[in-house]
Amino acid sequence: MYKVKITAVRQTVYPDLMAQFENPIEHTCDVKIGQSWISVDGQCPEGMCASAWSSMREFVEALARGEGNFFDGWMRNPMSAMISCNDGFRPMSFYLEVLP
Repeated sequence: MYKVKITAVRQTVYPDLMAQFENPIEHTCDVKIGQSWISVDGQCPEGMCASAWSSMREFVEALARGEGNFFDGWMRNPMSAMISCNDGFRPMSFYLEVLP
């Protein structure tokens, strides 16, 4: 099994969708751009957002098993993936990569 590094690389915010559909909330995403975690044996790293993990879990588990090349060459590095969390108002994009 490989270790997989998960790095938060970008967050997009859609204020128009928030104004139209979201109930006002005070507390949203705690993830910061540049923050990273290490998944060992395909497990959820401590401190990882549960919602983000649900979006990336299958990719992390596959990379940890040495699988990759998702969607026939989607990524330049075949042992990586770019996954966004499932927050439709402020999705965070995460870069997943197998550590050597």
